[in-house]
Amino acid sequence: MITVQLDKKKHNRDAFDCGVDALNNYLRVIAGQQSSRDNTRTFVLEDANVSESIIGFYTLTMTSFDLNALPEKLQKKHNNVKTGGLIARLAVDKRYVKQGFGEWLLIDALKKLLLASQIVAFPIIIVDAKEGVIQFYKKFGFAAFLDTPDKLFITLVDVRASLE
Repeated sequence: MITVQLDKKKHNRDAFDCGVDALNNYLRVIAGQQSSRDNTRTFVLEDANVSESIIGFYTLTMTSFDLNALPEKLQKKHNNVKTGGLIARLAVDKRYVKQGFGEWLLIDALKKLLLASQIVAFPIIIVDAKEGVIQFYKKFGFAAFLDTPDKLFITLVDVRASLE
């Protein structure tokens, strides 16, 4: 399995349905626009049998964060850092749920951000977890920001250690 960048001409975005209107709409209408403006990059996992069909997707970008919302140990270690990698969206089509694709997409996104961090350094990866999926991210080592329980982070040190 590999992910590829969303191709509006190839991928059937209208058939994708993860059950969350905001995520479906983002993929159908906004993802391509944001990519063409260099604001985000959206990657899709194609169905091996029908490459136009999207199993799932994730969107990556950079974001700013409040250093004071991290644990004190990390505040001291990264005392002037204000940006991190962001997994802005991650979703799996309802037809493919409970088959491990969400986990696979998350690991793929972490690998891409780890690679990016070797070129443009940043110490953490952030995700704004939607209701009901916080535990999904926590089982992969994400922890909540001190001031926002649904805003989660993982350090690049931890990602690197878990992937090596």
